[in-house]
Amino acid sequence: MDIKLFSKMLKDKHFCNLEKMKYKYSGDFAEFLQTLSELYYKDLPILDFNGNNLVFIENHAAVSQNAVKLLLKNQNNYYGVKTAEDEIVATSAIENIDFSRDSVRNILKGYAPKNDQESRILGIKKGLEFIADTSNKITEENLHKLYMMTVGDFLEGDDRLNDGEFYRHDTVSIVGSQIEHMGVNYKKIPGLMKVLIEFINTDDGINDLVKAAIIHFYFAYVHPYFDGNGRTARLMHLWFLIQKGYQSALCIPFAGLIEKSRKAYYDAFSAVEDNQIFSGVIDVTPFVLYFIENVYNKMSNTTDTLSAYDEAVKSGELTAKEVALWQFVISCYGTEEFSTKQLEKDFGNAAYATIRSFVLKLEKLGLLTSVKYGTRTKYKVAE
Repeated sequence: MDIKLFSKMLKDKHFCNLEKMKYKYSGDFAEFLQTLSELYYKDLPILDFNGNNLVFIENHAAVSQNAVKLLLKNQNNYYGVKTAEDEIVATSAIENIDFSRDSVRNILKGYAPKNDQESRILGIKKGLEFIADTSNKITEENLHKLYMMTVGDFLEGDDRLNDGEFYRHDTVSIVGSQIEHMGVNYKKIPGLMKVLIEFINTDDGINDLVKAAIIHFYFAYVHPYFDGNGRTARLMHLWFLIQKGYQSALCIPFAGLIEKSRKAYYDAFSAVEDNQIFSGVIDVTPFVLYFIENVYNKMSNTTDTLSAYDEAVKSGELTAKEVALWQFVISCYGTEEFSTKQLEKDFGNAAYATIRSFVLKLEKLGLLTSVKYGTRTKYKVAE
């Protein structure tokens, strides 16, 4: 195939939609697919419902990897109340579950659940704590524990797993205006999940962030449970990154970024299956590219801020009190705005003059930004 045309097709904005590509390049489409298959597709050890290997285009998926590597490199762990609150609210909102922020805050403060909703919130909190503990390796047994504490224990009737079983025991489908995805035959789930766990724990040279997105897709594709597959897939994504040493995975608005691009998230999943009609294979590249463009790259500014903070600490520019104040801001406010008076009251262990000096200094360092509302000024972590 002509290299210029092939390169043009690879860069086409409709690359992830093979139906549109076929219409646009009708005379060259078959040769394009053949070239992808022979030279570009990389086989994965995980299988589709017919026993064929999934594939992805490694070079195409790596387009933005230099930036992505910076996003989730190891940082000091500022995972705190605000980060957990945002993660719990957002991962639920993706599935149109509306958790009250007041309820989330009460559970995160250590109050006992007062109702079923707060019990579910506590379950997700325990799940985040479970995957944050690096001694909890990714095994089928630990996956079952994670699922039960975050979802399974709260299901009723036919949605519950049978006692002693790790996965569903009947068919399941995602239904919108029509059946959008049919999970694999339940009899095949144990075998496919065993292969997935082996894939997760094998050092195969695939970029960690790309592999995390592939794991995310495949988990949702298999759909091993009656309910809670998406939520568990997102936890698996983070869990894998944490196991690989990216502790800062718990310091970024992961679910929040997905929630903001929710349509693109579901469209990318659908594109993988829709493209199989034309290519004959499950190519996960569209889902990987979704994460690069809508999640990983969107986190770069926040990660740059944390990196700038680390440099300021290493160079001795911040006092011990300023370090404590910064960590308090990250933990309690996240990326929300706050005033100096609010910070003085909430922190409770610094004079107003110290607070004022702190925000001005960190604004000068580029770690905080300010917004004026008439005579009042509010600050927030730079994004």
